[in-house]
Amino acid sequence: MGVSLAGIRISPVWLPQFSDFMSLSSSLSMDHIFDSYQLQSAEPSNTINLELPLLPLQRALKSAANGTSASLRLTKKDGIPLLSMTITTSTTSKNDGGPSRFGHNKRNPLNAQGVLDGDDDDGIFNIEPLETHLNREREKIITQDIPVRVLHPEHVEMIMQPKVREPDVHIQLPPLMSLKAISDRFTKLAVAARVGSGTNANNSTISSYSPKLEIAANMHGSLRLSLNTDTLDVASQWDNLENPELDPRQLGCPIEEHPSTKFREEGPDKWATVRVDGKDWSKVLSVGRLEGRVIACFADEHALILYVYVPQYDDVGAEDSVVTYYVSSYSV
Repeated sequence: MGVSLAGIRISPVWLPQFSDFMSLSSSLSMDHIFDSYQLQSAEPSNTINLELPLLPLQRALKSAANGTSASLRLTKKDGIPLLSMTITTSTTSKNDGGPSRFGHNKRNPLNAQGVLDGDDDDGIFNIEPLETHLNREREKIITQDIPVRVLHPEHVEMIMQPKVREPDVHIQLPPLMSLKAISDRFTKLAVAARVGSGTNANNSTISSYSPKLEIAANMHGSLRLSLNTDTLDVASQWDNLENPELDPRQLGCPIEEHPSTKFREEGPDKWATVRVDGKDWSKVLSVGRLEGRVIACFADEHALILYVYVPQYDDVGAEDSVVTYYVSSYSV
């Protein structure tokens, strides 16, 4: 995983995830992650490019999940660059020393003379112990060091976002968790059919088998998910979805010449199609837990790009962060 720290954005660069046919990137605003930050770099645009392993990062983030605060610092130890995460947590300890302040002792409070034991000279106020049963909070500091590799800008350019031709169809997807439920159902049907057919039905083969799902969309608000095998032919379709308008200022050609315009003009029977691995596709759809708006861009028979816009509920006017999935299409 590579991370580019810039003055206002943090952008993991493109590296293969899940399989050779999928990769993941995200562009998150710094305010979405940090309460405050300070960045100094001699590189252009005040940018630091880092490559770091995911497992140590995940361990550090899990440690910080229940912390009261966490800070990141780029440092060196024995000449090795590290991303050091300092996590502050609170632990509660209970003090059981001493008797109760308010006389909950089970011993007889009267002495042999019938006087309250522990009375002071005037016999009015009882002596109060200093110890109490109050819960006390203690701070605990945890440090997680993540090894990193500082990348040269020229190296980063070689592993950045794949170049894809202009999409033929762009459409807003239905809620991803409902799409995931149907996709998983299709995958299970295909696996069950393979087991029932008796073909190569040993455990290792079945566990590694993953069917290819076909996803298609048009420029008239329809999305179709289908599974076609020797024994199965099932499909599910969503209609009345939104095809967002493109911003002409961000296009490399006039809007009239854009592929999506041509697909729209050819009517609802003109579909852009990609084929994906069922199990990998299920992992991608898990991002639906973020509850953001998702735009899918189809390059017919070539690739599918998903833009997941992560809402910032604390700042309605802030720019949404974006998680981007690139999915190559399998051939027929």
